[in-house]
Amino acid sequence: MLLIHCPYCEETLPEAEFTYAGEAHIARPADPDSQTDEEWEAFLFIRSNARGAHAERWRHFHGCGRFFNAVRNTVTDRFLATYKAGEARPELEPTKEDGQ
Repeated sequence: MLLIHCPYCEETLPEAEFTYAGEAHIARPADPDSQTDEEWEAFLFIRSNARGAHAERWRHFHGCGRFFNAVRNTVTDRFLATYKAGEARPELEPTKEDGQ
């Protein structure tokens, strides 16, 4: 079972309390009408799908209901950090355990 820390509630709870919401730090185009079909497709569907440390959005669905960001290693499925929405991704030191 995965345990996830909510940076708003300051609780660490089972994954069933949370909902995955996609890759973090994806900025919506300022003027969507100016986007070509290819640019709009890239915004909606193309993601980095990184191997290793990856920034994701999560929602504490069965708790405070707020969205937050997390850095999770996609190889080990280990959460390396969680942080509030709007905050910058934390700088993390690479570890051998996480394959960094």
